[in-house]
Amino acid sequence: MKIHNLPQDIFSADPIADDSIIIYPFTSTKDTVREKAILDRNAISLVIEGQKTMTFTATTVYPNDKEIHFLSAGHCVASINISKQTRFRSILIFFDDKVLADFFLDNAAVIEKAMRMTKIKPSAYVAFPKDEFITHYIDSLALMLKKDIRLSMPMKRIKLQEILLYLLENHTKGFLSFKNRVHLGSAGMTIRKVVETNLVNNLSIDEMAFLCNLSASTFKRQFRNIYGESPNTWIVAQKMEIAAQLLTQQKEKPAEIWFKLGFETHSGFTRSFRKHFGVAPKDYSGRMTFQDQYLDR
Repeated sequence: MKIHNLPQDIFSADPIADDSIIIYPFTSTKDTVREKAILDRNAISLVIEGQKTMTFTATTVYPNDKEIHFLSAGHCVASINISKQTRFRSILIFFDDKVLADFFLDNAAVIEKAMRMTKIKPSAYVAFPKDEFITHYIDSLALMLKKDIRLSMPMKRIKLQEILLYLLENHTKGFLSFKNRVHLGSAGMTIRKVVETNLVNNLSIDEMAFLCNLSASTFKRQFRNIYGESPNTWIVAQKMEIAAQLLTQQKEKPAEIWFKLGFETHSGFTRSFRKHFGVAPKDYSGRMTFQDQYLDR
């Protein structure tokens, strides 16, 4: 039995497969035998018409057009029985862990308060009944997708945040029961707050751990669980991306940037930049300008 990797197998070599958010209209008019699938990202299934069967590790569910469905990244077996319906239609929203973690961080105060007041039972699959708002939300996505043009990343981010925020505020317990790989507790949220608000403040690992009320070793271990890399590697990479934006978009000079990003010396900044991008900061903006002009042709 073939194993499908989603969403990669849908788009094959298409660059869209690497997007952190993918919105995809799915239609099937034939029966499918039970198919194994690995969801490499979390997904929301907005069923418009029909029903399917999905089996996860601990449960079997029947997504249908009376509900919308949250699916945590992981393994499942799915099938569609067309003999009981004319076709199956849905809109799928795939989103990676970082997108979800960013949403948790942006709404940390609300989430932390709700989790203190509500007993949550985690589940890899959560269904929410359709109401008037959700129905109109699905219609708005369908209208956008009818235009046969790719939605921009800002638009996809807005549409995903719209449904996440609506469910958080109106179906709080169900939304917070969604079990995923970045379901951060209060310690995880604190780490993200400290790290991401102090990117350019040149804090040491010990100092960040202190602000999180953790030992340095525990901080580093939890940091890797959240970001997938060591603190030094991740923080330097983020600084390099900021530096690239300052060089190309703000037209700032390397001599203006290194101190702003918390580097102790100009030469240390240059070494890190060259290691990350393969070119010195002074040459980077010129190279990007040339590439942009070439692509515009």
